[in-house]
Amino acid sequence: MAASENFDPKYITKAEIRSKGRAVRPKDAATLIIVRRDAKQPKILMGKRAAGHKFMPNKFVFPGGKVDPGDGRIRPPNDLHPEVLKRLAKGCSESRARALALAAIRETFEETGLVLGEPDTPTLKTKSPHWKEFLNYDVNPRLDTLHLIARAITPPYRSRRFDARFFMGEADLIQGDVHEAPEGSGELLELHWVSLEDAKSLELPNITRMVLTEVERRIIEGHTPKDDGPFVHFRNGKPVMERV
Repeated sequence: MAASENFDPKYITKAEIRSKGRAVRPKDAATLIIVRRDAKQPKILMGKRAAGHKFMPNKFVFPGGKVDPGDGRIRPPNDLHPEVLKRLAKGCSESRARALALAAIRETFEETGLVLGEPDTPTLKTKSPHWKEFLNYDVNPRLDTLHLIARAITPPYRSRRFDARFFMGEADLIQGDVHEAPEGSGELLELHWVSLEDAKSLELPNITRMVLTEVERRIIEGHTPKDDGPFVHFRNGKPVMERV
């Protein structure tokens, strides 16, 4: 099955194709799907959003969040693969593209406590309060092994909207112990590594379920930095499936 067919509009409810007045401008965000392969079945890290969240409460999601200004002010020694940077920079600058990838790593650290990067280069310096704690581990974020696998913009009727890029990386990037139940900031509850089959049975947002299908395809078939992925957004209140 082609990747575009995996993103079937049946996953999008009728409520999600209705626009109510002027749409809120989406904020840049980034998500990281970490694949762990040290068991018979690959596992991915997911957590449950708290009931008090206004955006997707009680749903299981991958770690991620909004881009912070500090994400665009550091330059790791290991940059994005040129093909990933090229695809990611469509519609934005290369510095913004790097900021998106860095936001995925930083938000994962903040939400799970896991440090993804490499310790063998001089540690970067920053004034960003969001990056200081990460860099205190003497680990630099590493971008060269991240794959851009999808992009999605929140439906226009929502009061909170995000233009999210989904990255995929390996658990080998984690420095230190790979905890069975990582402890993060508390923003994501019930953090744990789940198999793809178990993940499908969780309470998932529509877009998370679609991205999960793309993750499964790539794990089974393999992928390269050149491989494009689905781009889900809305035009005139109707879902549009393109490639990114």
